Amino acid sequence: MIRVDNVCKTYHTRFGKRQVLNRVSLQLDRGRNLGILGRNGAGKSTLIRLLAGAERPTSGRIHRGMSVSWPLAFGGAFQTHLTGLDNLKFVCRIYGVDYKPLVSFVEDFTELGVYFREPVSHYSMGMVSRLAFALSMAVEFDCFLIDEAMVVGDARFHERCHYELFQKRRDRAFVLVTHDANSIRTYCENACVLHEGRLFQFDSVDHAYEFYDATGAAGPPVQG
Repeated sequence: MIRVDNVCKTYHTRFGKRQVLNRVSLQLDRGRNLGILGRNGAGKSTLIRLLAGAERPTSGRIHRGMSVSWPLAFGGAFQTHLTGLDNLKFVCRIYGVDYKPLVSFVEDFTELGVYFREPVSHYSMGMVSRLAFALSMAVEFDCFLIDEAMVVGDARFHERCHYELFQKRRDRAFVLVTHDANSIRTYCENACVLHEGRLFQFDSVDHAYEFYDATGAAGPPVQG
């Protein structure tokens, strides 16, 4: 189980404090999934980073009773002076996994070719994202955290990502944050809406979208 209790997140900006999340609470059990809707700037990616442990809440608590992935396609923890292969070894060492059986999968999935054995600092952003996604699939988790920007590359690579995550691992829990209606309706049993820093929970995806549309949460992106 993942349990989020009254979590707040505030950032210090040049214009003063900005509260992104305000007393957010949720619970996710093993094998279940949850979609989180919100316009650009609503705090979706912030919440994903908090769930992953990449950032700490300003206040409140997050309990993780199962293994949780880093945000898929997030390459912020890579050692850029190391090669893709060395980063695979590094990640496997952290999670206590033997890297050797995983080399061929990651090498094939990323389609990096000779760059797999080149420093990550030489990679494009797309190459980094492909490596991060492949490592997320190579190391098994009970719960996967999925940002709407998770899929990179062409349609064929997009399909491979969805097969690995939503078909081969359909028994796992996951949290999907997006503003795309089709993704939530296709993959999620329940949905919440992040709006003005608060998380609103609903008993069905349809009810979540009704609120999303009615409150203007689906409005244009925040400017500036």
